[in-house]
Amino acid sequence: MKIHHKSRTSIWSDDQHRTVHILDQTLLPFTLEERELVSMEQAAEAIRAMRVRGAPLIGVTAAYAVALQMKTDCTDHALENAYRTLRATRPTAVNLAWALDRMQRVLSPLDELDRAEAAWQEAGHILREDIATNAAIGRHGLALLHALYVKHNRPINVLTHCNAGALACVDLGTATAPIYMAHDAGIPVHVWVDETRPRNQGLLTAWELREHGVPHTYIVDNAGGYFMQHGKVDLVIVGVDRASRRGDIANKIGTYLKALAAHDNDVPFYAATPSSSIDWQVGDALAEIEIEDRGGHEIRHLRGQSADGFTRDFRVLADASPVANPGFDVTPARLVVGIITERGIAAPKDLAAMFPVESKQK
Repeated sequence: MKIHHKSRTSIWSDDQHRTVHILDQTLLPFTLEERELVSMEQAAEAIRAMRVRGAPLIGVTAAYAVALQMKTDCTDHALENAYRTLRATRPTAVNLAWALDRMQRVLSPLDELDRAEAAWQEAGHILREDIATNAAIGRHGLALLHALYVKHNRPINVLTHCNAGALACVDLGTATAPIYMAHDAGIPVHVWVDETRPRNQGLLTAWELREHGVPHTYIVDNAGGYFMQHGKVDLVIVGVDRASRRGDIANKIGTYLKALAAHDNDVPFYAATPSSSIDWQVGDALAEIEIEDRGGHEIRHLRGQSADGFTRDFRVLADASPVANPGFDVTPARLVVGIITERGIAAPKDLAAMFPVESKQK
């Protein structure tokens, strides 16, 4: 992604000193600050506190967290402790478990003396694969935007929800990868950016798009249906925290409502989904995916910048009022027109056929 006209990634490693660096997303969009992670515990805290967000980025961070643990303790006990600690940080995004399972498969058979180097190398592979995967998703999604531009010969309006951008991955993003590629290719594109309460991740999407120079408009969550009714949305592209084998998608709370509005207004609804976000063990996502309860603080408080330039939390609701804060919802496959993967675009019913080997693994 472009930040201050320079290419940056949301996470990177210092291979010489064996440390990891992230952009602290709890401070964005007001303050751009790097944070160094030197231990598994620091990386786990970064995931838990949402300093890193987005299923793909959580997976990459978890892989490096294991590598940081192996740097100081390569025993079976340390490996198992890292696995358990990191697995408990965020329950819904499947990339977390996917990355941890992969690290464990690579490291468990090795002699303890070989684990530190192998862990660092494998985490690096996962990071580079994420970049390549998102680039492939971008190319397939670009074809959709190009076809719409040829058809309408005007700027293409895309609505997205939450942040499925470069900040949610290592680079490019999932839902935003086709948008960045279209913009860079000279296809005029405009993005309706959902605010995505309660954590307002839309602020991150708007910040990214502004830095990259992509035209966009920030809207409240409840405005999406209005713009669809008035013919101002050509397609919806969202990211995915976990997809089922039949094409249901779990994503940030509010995604389901966007899918319903899109269906009612004949607006195609696409889910940008790397294969690492597909849980082949899940059939019925609504019944089987654990939905994270984020607690009440996010609803009772808003983060913003005060007149004196400091970023603060502001109370908007008294503690006496009870709240419910599910972090995600499930959009059934019947509302999804297509799933954009690194291998191409599939209708939900054809998803397993696109991944014949992976879909049969237990």
